[in-house]
Amino acid sequence: MTQPDLGRALRPALFIDKDGTLIENVPYNADPNLLRFMPGAGEALARLQRAGLALVVVTNQSGLARGYFTRAEFARYQQALVQRLEAEHGVVIDGFEVCPHGVGAEGRPACLCRKPAPGMLIRAAHRHGIDLSRSWMVGDILDDVEAGHRAGAGGLLFDSGGENTWRRSPLREPDAVFTDWAALADHLEQALDAWTGDARWSPHGTAPSNVSRLTG
Repeated sequence: MTQPDLGRALRPALFIDKDGTLIENVPYNADPNLLRFMPGAGEALARLQRAGLALVVVTNQSGLARGYFTRAEFARYQQALVQRLEAEHGVVIDGFEVCPHGVGAEGRPACLCRKPAPGMLIRAAHRHGIDLSRSWMVGDILDDVEAGHRAGAGGLLFDSGGENTWRRSPLREPDAVFTDWAALADHLEQALDAWTGDARWSPHGTAPSNVSRLTG
């Protein structure tokens, strides 16, 4: 595994699930023509990038394992997504992590990278010099929340209707719940401001009095 550059300060990040969070969910899609960003996502990410967060997409893509599309087809789709975010909103994606594996026995990951496993987040942290203890994972299902917590980051639920089993455990309890990107950006901007005055606060710990744990 690539080691982080210890000569530079580690930075906070937002790890972003793709389908149902960043973009509208079209199952097993690798066609750039069907790519639609969730309302407000681009504007919110532009705000958060200006506030100092690294932005990393982390996505399970079992369609690769199932043969629904090739790696080359998904690479073209990924390139289109990244280019559109920059062209339309001035957002530069710092990293894009993909798990190409299928689901293992009893619906659990058969690898170390498929969420809710934390492998993609840990790998991205090493690649991009990210402080996981000052970062968040946001996604539309509780597997995303669990992946964030298992990596040592905060776990935020973007409730767009993707979660339908609601299998609960301490690792799957969201630190905050949102239904729109503007509220999520407000929350994280407040959290980043709070760090300036209280270095003890962490994204998955007790929030300062001016930051709501549950909102949206």
